Amino acid sequence: MNKPGSKILIHAVVWLLFFMLILSVSTSMTNTGFDARLISPEFLFFCVVFLAIFYLNNLVLFPKLYLRKKFALYFSVIGALLILVYLLRPFDQLVHPKTPVGTGAAYAPPAEFRPPPPQPGHERGGGPGPRDRRGPNVDIASIILFLLAWMAGSSLQLMKAWRSSQERAAIAERDKKVAELAFLKAHINPHFLFNTLNNIYSLAIINHEQTAVSVLKLSNIMRYVTENPAVDFIPLENEIECIVDYVDLQKLRLSKKVYLDFSITGSPEGKTIAPLVVMSFIENAFKYGISNHHQSTISIKLFIEEESLTFYCQNRIFNAGFVYDRTGVGLTNTRDRLEHLYPGSHRLDINTDKNLYTVELTLQIARPNDHAEMYRDR
Repeated sequence: MNKPGSKILIHAVVWLLFFMLILSVSTSMTNTGFDARLISPEFLFFCVVFLAIFYLNNLVLFPKLYLRKKFALYFSVIGALLILVYLLRPFDQLVHPKTPVGTGAAYAPPAEFRPPPPQPGHERGGGPGPRDRRGPNVDIASIILFLLAWMAGSSLQLMKAWRSSQERAAIAERDKKVAELAFLKAHINPHFLFNTLNNIYSLAIINHEQTAVSVLKLSNIMRYVTENPAVDFIPLENEIECIVDYVDLQKLRLSKKVYLDFSITGSPEGKTIAPLVVMSFIENAFKYGISNHHQSTISIKLFIEEESLTFYCQNRIFNAGFVYDRTGVGLTNTRDRLEHLYPGSHRLDINTDKNLYTVELTLQIARPNDHAEMYRDR
């Protein structure tokens, strides 16, 4: 049985049991038969009123008003419905109909519900008698049933919203794991490793003084890449150290035809950032912005301010048919991570004007405690 069918069946069974219970109670309180009461207009009216209250709240009012934080309007409508039920008195009409079920004669209540005849001395002017204690007849049962129908509809919607929240959290966690794997695949680039190891080998052959330093830089990068993808935010100093090591290793293979303009402005101290969030752009700049036959310039700049970081990267496009936005999981994963980790607090602009591939990314960076507060508010 499919899920919608099961839901309809459960609702039908619960309502059937509820209305049969009400019918049994009303029948025991009056001198009428069960079958006659079942087809009475008062019972039909009672059913329509409480079905309408339940489903109006469950399907319209609670999801459209309450869950959207329109509390004043929501409780105003609920209050108006409560007043309407108070005036309509559906349960009181069911128990004390104006006409007996199945006839058009004036209704006469059973003997046990009739008031006793007046006693001698209680007639008008016959002396003091008991005070008339009859006041306004309030249909308490209808009010209680209204509250039960309202709470039942609201509870079902709250449970639905909670399940939906749990499902979204599970999906987000699953996507995060997938993203982490894709992230590792994107940044442990075999070509980068092969090229860097070949360059280090060349340095070792000639006993170059930068050989040991280059090995250490490569080791630092590999440790950083493999240890940090599962962490949402890290110190900005660590990210910059990785970028500097990566650029230094790339310099080993650059020819004289390539001019590198690399700079970092501002202090990263005490700030955090998502790990390797700009590395895809830097990696692509070195991968696709270099030619063996033409002069080229690669510009990589970071501007660190008190509450923001701006990353700028530009390189020449040598293959006009290459679509930079589709260079693999690296850039796609970076976009997804930015949407997840910096919702509403980042701006990413990528354009290919004048045969130049330009990336400008602005992040609202924060201190560690600020990120903790942000995640508590989600």
